[in-house]
Amino acid sequence: MDASPPAPLPRFRPPDGYRRLRLSVAWDGAPYVGWQSQPGAPSVQDTLYGALDHLGTGVLRPVAAGRTDSGVHAEAMPVHVDVPEGFRIPAGRLARALNAWLPPSVAVLEAHDAPAGFHARFSCTERRYTYRLLVSSQRHPLWQGRALHVPGPLDPQAMNAAAARLTGTHDFAAFATQEDRQTVRELRVLRVVPGDPVWEVQVAGESFLRHMVRGLVGTLLLCGQGKLSPEEVGRVLADRQRSQAGANVPAGGLYFTGASYTGL
Repeated sequence: MDASPPAPLPRFRPPDGYRRLRLSVAWDGAPYVGWQSQPGAPSVQDTLYGALDHLGTGVLRPVAAGRTDSGVHAEAMPVHVDVPEGFRIPAGRLARALNAWLPPSVAVLEAHDAPAGFHARFSCTERRYTYRLLVSSQRHPLWQGRALHVPGPLDPQAMNAAAARLTGTHDFAAFATQEDRQTVRELRVLRVVPGDPVWEVQVAGESFLRHMVRGLVGTLLLCGQGKLSPEEVGRVLADRQRSQAGANVPAGGLYFTGASYTGL
């Protein structure tokens, strides 16, 4: 019997009387508890929403491709916002208008009318992150809060050998913190790119568990320092025990770097 055709992708539309805009937003995560609005704490979502409110009434709360943790930066976060049909700012002028109301820590890089069916979160098919390591005998003040200072040497071959064992579809319970969702994920990219002096750990997948990327980087650091072998990383993955993996690295070295939308 022939297999049934795949179900069509869900389509999303703004409420009646509204049109949807797509923004690309960057921010310095240090002043914020993350993207998501939280009572009594500064969030990127509330900061952007406040700027939108200055430009017109009836604007709905913006939605991002993903939630970032406190202190995590974003280089290009896709966001959608629904505005009334009579919203007076053309899409081509919206970035400049919003940036006039936003603090220096947040900027809208560009704004366009969203394609039909676009949803910043639910239409997203891949999210990409980069963790930056300052591999240097001395710290550097310009990288403070932007990259994790690692004073000792690292072995990139061992780190990439461990990364290869983690790439693919696995149960990543050993690398998640306080996670109550199912823990199987597809890790499409995990690689270490040495630099002089800033190294990058590049990560891509459709979705991630809470603190998963930071736990993966912490584990790869143990491999780079000779404290854990690539073979032992495979056992950590299989045993699913958080205590066996590396500690979560600080949030300041983590950046949301991009997202993909198939067909949109």
